[in-house]
Amino acid sequence: MPEGLIVKALSGYYYVKPDTESGDYALSETGTIQCRARGIFKKKGISPLVGDEVIYSLTENGEGTVDEILPRRTELIRPPVANIRQAVLLFSVKEPDLSLILLDKFLVHIEHAGLEPLICFTKMDLIDPQDTATRNEVEQAKQLYERIGYQVILTSAENELGTDQIREELNGKISMFAGQSGVGKSSLLNKVIPGSDLNTSEISMRLGRGRHTTRHVELIELQGGGYVADTPGFSQLNFTQLGVDDLGSCFREFNEYADGCKFRGCTHLHEPGCKVIEALETGEIANTRYKHYQQFYQEMKDEKRRY
Repeated sequence: MPEGLIVKALSGYYYVKPDTESGDYALSETGTIQCRARGIFKKKGISPLVGDEVIYSLTENGEGTVDEILPRRTELIRPPVANIRQAVLLFSVKEPDLSLILLDKFLVHIEHAGLEPLICFTKMDLIDPQDTATRNEVEQAKQLYERIGYQVILTSAENELGTDQIREELNGKISMFAGQSGVGKSSLLNKVIPGSDLNTSEISMRLGRGRHTTRHVELIELQGGGYVADTPGFSQLNFTQLGVDDLGSCFREFNEYADGCKFRGCTHLHEPGCKVIEALETGEIANTRYKHYQQFYQEMKDEKRRY
């Protein structure tokens, strides 16, 4: 039976791109087969996801049926997408201003999901040439995350700054673009993937965020190989899917010190002999990152009490 990749899901249909040539059956203009899922999935409480590698069969009306979902390497609940390898996190430096606490919250979720983050600071063109304070803030943030081990790219959809570098990082992978609403995600995607003709949003200055313009998850095929999942923007994230004991491991710079802590299951908050706290005191762990860890830990404890 033929295999393929679900590149789009909409209104109960799954659009599957075949792994091989179409043979004697017709494909849509997008090179996909419109499929329904077998009823057995619903009985088992399973839903096919965009990004799933599937086995399908053809029906007499020229459509198809998704018969089997092959094992997933990764799975996200929000947005619902499978087999993503890389998350491109877009955070604007202006309109809205750069939010490192929100970036760290995204990084926690991405690390927990087992994805490799690629950080992009967008809208660099909006920084006034005389605004040295903002430029220094952005450069310091770039250096901070690069020291931790993340790759950081400075970008501008207006000037096409960084677009070639992003395109190179997307080749051969299934990647996801995500970030706070209004950071110019769709605008940058249009530059990175010419002809994608994605919707763009305007910033609501009153709310400090953009309108949600992406309505469904869809994989966009790249000329150099690989796919990009265009996913809805977020205005907030919560930790309901993450256990409090997992939080420390999602701060990757903590990991090289955590094994040396005196107590097993150390929270890195107050325990004697905590190597993470020692690294903080010697400047090996950034104070801003540690403060965000404290804040997220308390937020998770508060959420747990509410449920």
